[in-house]
Amino acid sequence: MDKFLYKKAANITALSASITDFKYKKHCHMEYAIGVTLRGIQHYNLDGSLQLSYPNGVMLFNPEQTHDGMAHDETGLDYVILYIDPQLLLEVSGNKDMVSFETPVVYDYTLEQRVLSLANAILKEQDEALCSELFISLTDTLIQTNLSTTFTKDNVLINKAKDMLRSDLGNVLKLDEISRELYLSKFQFIRLFKSHTGITPYQYFLNCKIQRAKQLIDKHKDIYQTVAECDFVDLTHLNKHFKRVYGITAYEYMSHLG
Repeated sequence: MDKFLYKKAANITALSASITDFKYKKHCHMEYAIGVTLRGIQHYNLDGSLQLSYPNGVMLFNPEQTHDGMAHDETGLDYVILYIDPQLLLEVSGNKDMVSFETPVVYDYTLEQRVLSLANAILKEQDEALCSELFISLTDTLIQTNLSTTFTKDNVLINKAKDMLRSDLGNVLKLDEISRELYLSKFQFIRLFKSHTGITPYQYFLNCKIQRAKQLIDKHKDIYQTVAECDFVDLTHLNKHFKRVYGITAYEYMSHLG
């Protein structure tokens, strides 16, 4: 049976998951995602390239990297993962510029233990002070292992399009308006955007709406206010899309927060 447990502390979300049949749809996160495969093989396509993470593998996802995810075979998969806001990582690391992980999966015992220690502390609802200290240790280890390089921004046009897509999440997608603003036809824009990001403008827009919904649930713990603010038709509509990205419905996610 597929199981997902989300908890949050020190502004970091931790997920403990066991999956056999569930398959994540292609999506991306605004946060860094750093996880450890505990059992089985994590099978996913990252920016169009197949990745396999075996037990003890540390998975490193940069913000907005498009990926899916599933168990490699019928034996299933257990893993934990941390979702970390880019600005929080910048603050704790002391770096002036965003960093980008070059290697999707690494096998480093110290890094693995740092991820597991923080994930377990959050999932067991231990003190925020402890979680913050463990996060500092994890960040120091990430820097020391030289897994990252200075972040290089996407095409300027694509960044402008992303800003426009994110700026109007409470309404329907205005694809024609964005295309005109970028001096492209609608079809030119869709092709260009997908070639840079791996997903269509609509998928990106919907993905941003789902992430915005998660942020609102974290903040207000009011599911119906979230439906209204994010312009979903109803709770069923939000739940359906939320589950494709997070494995559980928005209502179930809210119940995990207590």
